[in-house]
Formats: sequence, C-alpha cells, structure tokens
Amino acid sequence: MLIGIDPVISPELLDALFRMGHGDELILADAFFPGDSCNSRVIRADGIRIPALLDGILALINLDYAVPHPVMMMQVTPGDTLDPAVEASYMAVVNRRWPGTPPVERIERFAFYERTKKAYAVVMTGETAKYGNIILKKGVIPLDKKW
Repeated sequence: MLIGIDPVISPELLDALFRMGHGDELILADAFFPGDSCNSRVIRADGIRIPALLDGILALINLDYAVPHPVMMMQVTPGDTLDPAVEASYMAVVNRRWPGTPPVERIERFAFYERTKKAYAVVMTGETAKYGNIILKKGVIPLDKKW
C-alpha cells in the first residue's frame, strides 16, 4: 500500500497516470460510455463516481495550463436536456485542486468519440449522470511548484 494515494486510484490507473506525457488526454467515462469501442486501453473503476475519481487523479497530476481548455465534456444532443449540476460538481473539484483552470469546453458527441480514440486511456466509472463524460489534458509541472 502506498501512503497518500486516494484508494479510488487503482494500481492500473496509477500506472497510466505515471506513463502519460504532457498533452496526453484521459477520458473519465460514465457507466454507459462505449469505452472498449473507442480505445484499446480501458481501465475499470466500476462503482466510483467521477467527482471522487477527479479528486484522486488531480492530487497526482496537473492540467495543461498551456491550452485554452484542459477540461472538456460532451455537448448536449439537440432536443435533450443538460443538468448543469454535473459540470458544477466536476469543476468544484478541478478548481479546488487547480484554481484558475479555464471553463469546460463542450464537444459534440461524435467528435468526443473520435477524440477518445486518440486519448491515452479511458477510465470506465460508475458515474450515471447524463453527459457525465469528461476529458482531462495532462500538463507539465508548473515552474512555481515546489516538490
């Protein structure tokens, strides 16, 4: 057991976070997302909701501050409804860990799937919120960060 790593972070996810380079993207997918159809590297986090997973992940990596939108979510399909509380719950975690992160960029559903094909990995979660999928772009260590 490692000290200081949230138990929501599995060994497989920890390995992926370690191996990702700056600019690589990680998909945190809801329980209904076609992860295996979109990417060959799928990590299971069944039963874990995305806000808890985000908190564990963002304690270990930072977001890419060199891009306009290091956090992306799926755009609502025309005629459907979006619960703004989902994004708010995610961004509360993001902003607590990495204050000043730009607002979420919304990506059309099929463009989101295409982007998933190029992502480093997909983490299949237990999230059941509609439009609960999120993309994180890993950054480099900020110059002002002391380790």
